[in-house]
Amino acid sequence: MDTLEIRNTLQKFIQDGKSLFVTSSFQTQSMALLHIISQTDQSIPVYFINTGYHFPETIVHKNNVASILGLNVIDLMPLIPKSNQRDDKGNLLFTFDPDYCCYVNKVQPVEHLLDKYDIWVSGVRADQNQLRSKFSVFQPTVSRAVRYHPLLDWSAEEIDVYLERFDLPAHPLEKKGYKSIGCEPCTKPLRNQNIREGRWYGMKKTECGLNIEWNDSK
Repeated sequence: MDTLEIRNTLQKFIQDGKSLFVTSSFQTQSMALLHIISQTDQSIPVYFINTGYHFPETIVHKNNVASILGLNVIDLMPLIPKSNQRDDKGNLLFTFDPDYCCYVNKVQPVEHLLDKYDIWVSGVRADQNQLRSKFSVFQPTVSRAVRYHPLLDWSAEEIDVYLERFDLPAHPLEKKGYKSIGCEPCTKPLRNQNIREGRWYGMKKTECGLNIEWNDSK
């Protein structure tokens, strides 16, 4: 799907009275979709799921990109405070139950959006992992919203070409070896060419849950 087709699809949604929202982690690879959104309609809300565990560099980068592209960025916060995310020994969730930590800090805050909006625009790509390779461009959820994956068939190389063409900023941690950047406690610099290998290193976990919880075709 080329950029003109993506923009036309987004504009048609808007013309048809559909309500849209975008979620973004503001990694370098996120910049292509964010730029397309900015060139289509800057009023479309872009939700940044602020877990409270992000690298400081991510917050700075997010604010910088929002300013450069004129995006309507909204921080989405967890409903449960960190003080209630501990066991009886005071250990935070990510140290003993990373799946539930992701649910509380990422999945749960998004739940109400799926009944509020018609279209959830996500930048996932089929080449990122096996789960995402099975996605379709339009995918129902178990709620009101339908997921729209406009970059599903884009390759990492095509993303890089787009970023270079429009001189879009890279996440500042990328030059330090971080290629897939999430929460600080669960992200390490890249060790090989598997871009997501630095996430949840040493675990069997590959997704935070946002691409699993409401997938009606799972």
